Amino acid sequence: MRPNLSKLPWAAIRIVMSVVIVVAVGLSYSLWWPPLSGWIDTTLSAQRTASAANENGHAADDAPESGVAEVTSLELTPQARMNLGLTPEFLTPIELSNYRRSITVPAVVVAKPGRSSIVVSSPLNGVVTHVHAVTGEAVQPGDLLFEVRLTYEDLVETQTAYLKTISELEVENREIVRLEEATRSGAISGKQLLERRYAKEKLEAFAKSQREALRLHGLSDRQIEAIGRDGKLLGDLKIVAPDVDSHAQDDELRLSQIAAHPVSFTQSLDTPLPKAHSSEQKLLVIDDLRIHKGQAITSGERLCSLSDYTQLFIEGKAFENDVTAIAEAAQQGWTVDAVFSGSTGQQVVRGLNLAFVSNSIHPESRTLSLFVELPNEMVRDKTNAEGQRFVAWKYRLGQRLELRIPVEEWENQIVLPIDAVVKEGADWFVFQQNGKHFTRVPVHVRHRDQRTVVIANDGSIYPGDVIARKAAHQMQMAIKNQSGGAIDPHAGHAH
Repeated sequence: MRPNLSKLPWAAIRIVMSVVIVVAVGLSYSLWWPPLSGWIDTTLSAQRTASAANENGHAADDAPESGVAEVTSLELTPQARMNLGLTPEFLTPIELSNYRRSITVPAVVVAKPGRSSIVVSSPLNGVVTHVHAVTGEAVQPGDLLFEVRLTYEDLVETQTAYLKTISELEVENREIVRLEEATRSGAISGKQLLERRYAKEKLEAFAKSQREALRLHGLSDRQIEAIGRDGKLLGDLKIVAPDVDSHAQDDELRLSQIAAHPVSFTQSLDTPLPKAHSSEQKLLVIDDLRIHKGQAITSGERLCSLSDYTQLFIEGKAFENDVTAIAEAAQQGWTVDAVFSGSTGQQVVRGLNLAFVSNSIHPESRTLSLFVELPNEMVRDKTNAEGQRFVAWKYRLGQRLELRIPVEEWENQIVLPIDAVVKEGADWFVFQQNGKHFTRVPVHVRHRDQRTVVIANDGSIYPGDVIARKAAHQMQMAIKNQSGGAIDPHAGHAH
């Protein structure tokens, strides 16, 4: 009798079916196990190979292969622009300009020979009665520096002899007038009148020679005439500041009758300065003051020196190999840039004229000297309660700097600051502004130095495009960060 499965409980049916399946799998083991084992081994091996390749070659995978899209544009908020220093002056359209490739040479500020220094000497012997100047004070041509009482015997004797001759001439003239009247009336003969006229001619000849002697001592015609007119000897000498450009101050000695403006004088601060202190005149600084009141001085003795700092020279020292390039720059009339370094950074003075280039090379250092004109600027001008004026100049003798001398000129070039480009591998990039976005654009750098780069005008960027002229390195770091790549702290720096 066959069992009725429909009447068996469901649990018993599951047990029977499980036993049947286990028996069937065991009987067919040799048929299905080898293929399944091979498939499992192949799959595991492929997964291990892919994992190793991903670990070793992850840095070389391109963004599209890794599934991450490369970012080439950056949106900057107004605050971000200010943080990067992208003010309107650093977001300007490209303009074609001429680029001059330059060489840098060390230099120093020096005096202008024959112009920057003036020596004041005593023209005659005497004793200093007053010193109006102080060391470091600023004066102008015509200002009174020293007063001297003359002790020069030859000058005193010549003045005395000339004054005596002038007096004798006056007596002879009166006598001649009297004799002429007497001769016309017949009271005396004409012989006496003729003798007086001969005596007058002799006195006139003496007076002429004495006037020439006084001129040799430094007196002018006006001063000599004053001696004869006033009958007084000139005993006090006033020494004033000379003029660098004009010799009008040196045409005559400043003797006792000549008015001169003293350098130092006491006045209230409300009193206007005399006309001599007009800003239109040159200022001379008193250096090396060597005399004092009561000191006896001799003719030709140095009293002080005055320095004119309004125009100086920069002396550059170029190497012997740069002689040809510097000569070409001088021939072309190209201007020179001076770079001063200080605590606040570098200051560049542009457009200086190359005055001349030395015709000889220093035998020991093998350097060539070149001289550049440097107009100076006054940075301080103060007058104290005693009327003494002190000034300070921007550029000082002995100050060290660098000169940038152009040696080659390229016309119609795209010239940008060095901070406007960034290097990534073999590529150079600039950032072009498109509204709020800054797009990274690859460019070809033809030439670069420490300050500027020359970009090839090959169509990557055009004149008129607005380019960020600084912070290219920071924007490149931001793009790398957005792309998900590791940030290289040295990216964009060329070592």
